Amino acid sequence: MDGVLVIDKPLGPTSFDVVRQVRGLLKVKKAGHTGTLDPMATGVLPVCLGEATKVAGVITEGDKAYDAVVRLGIETDTQDAQGKPTAQAPVPPLTAPLLEAVLARFRGTFEQVPPMYSAVKVAGKRLYELARAGEEVERASRTVTVHELVLRDFSADRLTLSVRCTKGFYVRTLAYDLGRALGCGAHLEALRRTMSGPFTLARALPLGDLASLSREAVAGRLVSLADSLTDLPAVRVNADEARRVLHGVPVEVAPVPGRVRVLGPDDALLAMAEVVGGRLRYQRVFN
Repeated sequence: MDGVLVIDKPLGPTSFDVVRQVRGLLKVKKAGHTGTLDPMATGVLPVCLGEATKVAGVITEGDKAYDAVVRLGIETDTQDAQGKPTAQAPVPPLTAPLLEAVLARFRGTFEQVPPMYSAVKVAGKRLYELARAGEEVERASRTVTVHELVLRDFSADRLTLSVRCTKGFYVRTLAYDLGRALGCGAHLEALRRTMSGPFTLARALPLGDLASLSREAVAGRLVSLADSLTDLPAVRVNADEARRVLHGVPVEVAPVPGRVRVLGPDDALLAMAEVVGGRLRYQRVFN
């Protein structure tokens, strides 16, 4: 069973818990997720099966989209609803113009400091390991891009937002930073991922439904390797060239910048490669 199964992750389990359930229910040896979702988060979690595990790292690089609820007036040690409150302050009167002015600071490309409760490594240790030991260390900021940040709704102490961003962006930290910008503190109350790369909720299978489906039904829901990499430009080759690709023999093609996916006459994924000097330089060939 090779391909990507898009799971609608429920509230509670970790991404690794979801992968374990999928592996056990489908009796597959190779399975892995692409981009961790916190236990409190729900939504799109692509799970790579079989040969698709070889492209998990590439899939992870895609943009993400989320719907988020931000609770104003309370900060927590984890920057989300699962943490312990650390500070509380009154929320100022909110208006759409005020909120739009603050949100404007978090659109585009800027530097973001990852939270202590994250999987980022510092001196060989995960930040969350240090945080659980009561330590707080200085973290280097990282360049992130927010393509879209939309205010969907607001009340006296809550904001509902939609975000589309690059890999590595922390919505928890956005909530924290928004609270600081408003002068009252805040934390992330709820998070639902609606997109990860080419995968959306429209093609996601609720985890609870997986056990009731036959193996054939699950196979019919798999996204092929070729369709999983639609963010990469496609280079198509004919039957003779396809045989050369599968044997790792360079093939001459038209210049294309960056990494490409090489497709055969039947649109099956043959390889990932770069075009160097008008010839394919293979990064991975799929048999």
